[in-house]
Amino acid sequence: MKIISKIIATFFGVGYFPLAPGTLTSFIVVLIYKFILYRISWPVYLLIFLILFLIGTLTSSKFSSELNKKDPRKIVIDEASGQFLALFQLSSSWFPLLLSFLLFRFFDIIKPFPIKKVETFPKGWGIMLDDIVAALYAGIIFNIYFLLK
Repeated sequence: MKIISKIIATFFGVGYFPLAPGTLTSFIVVLIYKFILYRISWPVYLLIFLILFLIGTLTSSKFSSELNKKDPRKIVIDEASGQFLALFQLSSSWFPLLLSFLLFRFFDIIKPFPIKKVETFPKGWGIMLDDIVAALYAGIIFNIYFLLK
């Protein structure tokens, strides 16, 4: 279970990338969405998200405990899960995908209220939930933009 937690928590090793592993993970999820995931029906997509979130919470708890760190940089399953949510029901054209990516990364890095507060939740919950809130912020801003456009 130790090696499986490490593989999943680091999003198959992407977390070991030396430069901005969270941003790289988010971009990889955008590419996977562009070429594969956008075709999935919304109920199946949300089920995959829920499974990803729960497995991410479990594995990030386990791997962060092994590393004896609260939210190690190597753990990027949270970025994968958050970006996955931020992409929910978008078209596969580049503009909305890149806008979703930029908005998600902006909120994940800046961490406006209550994102910083959610980070304090115990173990994997704090690791995962701050990215989920960042994804929700990105989705709200994205949808306001397209409503006003």
